[in-house]
Amino acid sequence: MKDRAIVNEVGLRDGLQNQPVTVGTEAKAAIARALVGAGVRYLEPVSFVSPKAIPQMADAAALTPLLPRDEGLGLHYTALVPNLKGYQLARDAGYPTVALVLSTTDTFNQRNLNMSLEQATASCEAIIQAARADGVATRTYISGAFACPYDGPVPVTLPQRLTERMFEAGSDEVAIADTIGAGNPRQMKDIMAPLIRDFGAERFYVHLHDTRGLAAAMAWAALDLGVRRFDASLGGLGGCPFAPGATGNVATEDLVYLLESCGLDTGIEIQALREAVALAAEATDRPLGGRILTWIESQEARGKQITL
Repeated sequence: MKDRAIVNEVGLRDGLQNQPVTVGTEAKAAIARALVGAGVRYLEPVSFVSPKAIPQMADAAALTPLLPRDEGLGLHYTALVPNLKGYQLARDAGYPTVALVLSTTDTFNQRNLNMSLEQATASCEAIIQAARADGVATRTYISGAFACPYDGPVPVTLPQRLTERMFEAGSDEVAIADTIGAGNPRQMKDIMAPLIRDFGAERFYVHLHDTRGLAAAMAWAALDLGVRRFDASLGGLGGCPFAPGATGNVATEDLVYLLESCGLDTGIEIQALREAVALAAEATDRPLGGRILTWIESQEARGKQITL
């Protein structure tokens, strides 16, 4: 039996939040249906944030009831929340898991949350406490774990200390996030090896952007450490309005190809993902697609039958 790997699709949230073309609620719902049809079972489709700050997420409450129902599929939905008010909205909308954001520097937290590092840490702790009381699971993103978009490289001890503090507060999971795609595989091992030793690989996600072309190498480094949970975005959509220089997330189809070709089971069909990518490309009015889709298209143009 193949080892299982989880791919958490964040395209509808992280992928769309910085897109200049407003994507309608119905179009988002159609993309979600196509993703689920391709075998995606973990999705982070919304964030309950200020619509003035991130207009693309203004329809979070309206989109939620339009998302595919579980109906025995084993769907797992997560909503990102920046503060206690956002948490309450997500809880009331029925999300069983919420994702919190804690950036590694004062500057990044000020730009992202209008809080200092210590204030943002305390806010996360308060949300975790409220979620535990309500029976809602929590995943905390350590954003800018490899480098801050404003202050530059981050010492490995900083994301490690913040991770330890979030677990002490009761966070169920932590996602180590290369928010601007500035990390490298050596950093991945330096940051995560001690954390995995102390807390177990099963409690970690890895969130990668492919700004400098190292996302696949960093995913492999995390895999080698035992991590089996990854964020990805269909077609490579992505970018953060509060992180200058951040380009797209690692493409879901590329990550799935990496995992499957290495013998892991994601449950996701790359060929079926093409429909979701096409819908997202149409909705955002821009070309999308990971490297594996470019290769597939080149082979099809030569009349070759592709089996993945």
